[in-house]
Amino acid sequence: MLRHCALLIGFAVAAWAADDAWKQAYVPHGEAWKAVPQHFVFNNESEPETLDPAKMTGVLEDRIAKCLFEGLVTTDPKTLEPRPGVAETWEISADGLTYTFHLRADARWSDGSPVTANDFVRSWLRVITPATAADYAYMLYPLAGAEDFHRGKHSDPTQVGVAAAAARTLVVRLRVPCPWFLELCAFHTLLPTPGDAVAQHQERWTRPEHIVGNGPFVLKSWDQRRAIVVEKNQHYWDRAFVKLERVTILPHDNAETAYKLFQTGAVQWIPKLPTAKLDEIRRRAEYYSSPYFGTYFYRFNVTKPPLDDVHVRRAIAWAIDRQAIAQQIARGGQIPRGAWCPPIAGYQPVAGPGLDIDRARRELAASRYAGKVPPIELLYNTDDLHKVIAEALAQQLKQALGIEIVLRNSEWGTYLKAQDSLDYAMSRSAWIGDFGDPDTFFNLFLTGGGNNKTGWGNARYDELVKASQTEGVPATRWKMLQEAERLLVEDECPIACVYTYVAQGLLDERVMGFAPNLRDLHPLKYVWLEP
Repeated sequence: MLRHCALLIGFAVAAWAADDAWKQAYVPHGEAWKAVPQHFVFNNESEPETLDPAKMTGVLEDRIAKCLFEGLVTTDPKTLEPRPGVAETWEISADGLTYTFHLRADARWSDGSPVTANDFVRSWLRVITPATAADYAYMLYPLAGAEDFHRGKHSDPTQVGVAAAAARTLVVRLRVPCPWFLELCAFHTLLPTPGDAVAQHQERWTRPEHIVGNGPFVLKSWDQRRAIVVEKNQHYWDRAFVKLERVTILPHDNAETAYKLFQTGAVQWIPKLPTAKLDEIRRRAEYYSSPYFGTYFYRFNVTKPPLDDVHVRRAIAWAIDRQAIAQQIARGGQIPRGAWCPPIAGYQPVAGPGLDIDRARRELAASRYAGKVPPIELLYNTDDLHKVIAEALAQQLKQALGIEIVLRNSEWGTYLKAQDSLDYAMSRSAWIGDFGDPDTFFNLFLTGGGNNKTGWGNARYDELVKASQTEGVPATRWKMLQEAERLLVEDECPIACVYTYVAQGLLDERVMGFAPNLRDLHPLKYVWLEP
């Protein structure tokens, strides 16, 4: 399970000192592994949209970011608890509002220069600078003054709660207590980026000839649509612990192609499987499956007809046969669910829409498009499972409501840009929680949020979610979030949820240091290959 701290208004004085005992689980037994070329190859499902941590939004980009950069803290590969990263120790004030991080003396960028507290100040301010257009800028809103800075209400960086008290001392001031703040410090948006390289090379700073990182690996090459290669960073503070010498990251969006490569031994890990081969794959010793803190859903562009009509959106939400999609198509143990947030940290979601054709037809009849709903275009990114689910959904809506769904397939980068610009009507989407609290789901659909991407906003929803962030009584907080969830998935319906994910894939049995966890995060710093 993900680590979760109860939300408290009063904090005890807290401190954390480095203790590496937990790392012993990721140390090889014996010397046999040294005879194996430590070259790990995996398929990353698509070409990344960007390697800039401040601008990335996807899981596949995050996998690469965690190779090239390291935050103040990292996450335990198994428990997801915060562990020391660039910060060797830290203290939290009694009121939970001030975090003081002490950076390692041997933390270095890949060019050998020291990583300083000011690097984090500069990087975090860049994220919330409006011109950066970072979708995840709201991850820094817990900082005092950060939201106002991002929204242009002031332009004084000294009013933002992050400052370098010394070269290796970073002081962070929060506007309200945020028990999951340490988890945020491990998230890609809060990773440090090299200010000088960004300033000099602008959008091209992530090219191999320009990039400077501070993670366990460095970018060796990036052959667009073919492979990204990273190699062990000789300036990384914990380089003696890193076993892999090279990692090759492939961008195949065709799961069948990736599976064939796995069968030949050309790759050691594929995190997405071809649906048509699931029965065969489940019989393999290398197959794994585990719970995953994520929701498969569809976004509606509420600014575009006919989905500007709430009755049309409700009709679609109540006409989806989620059980058929999860059990007959996805077939990986996914849980059909019309609710938005999976159960986490004591929160239980509302029921959400289920299959009710009569109710769906009544909603459609109440719309201004009754009897003449124009065709609705459905956008999805290239993937065999997304395609089959979209086809099934189109058939369900045609049979139940007479709505024609026109499918539109795009590769990953184009798909993301279409969502960003609201250049879609209905879009296949997914959300994986970024930390172990329901807020990681609910803050997504705040009005004007960078990852909202629906054109929808609701003042009551905003009020409930923001109030929940400071509510210290869990039972009261859960009631607030349940009311917000009903607004989202039952009343307003800017989205229609389909199922809760499971993580499944194929992992070569020679791969060690790869632990299952609720967010399917697998930092390669801990991985090695045995004979």
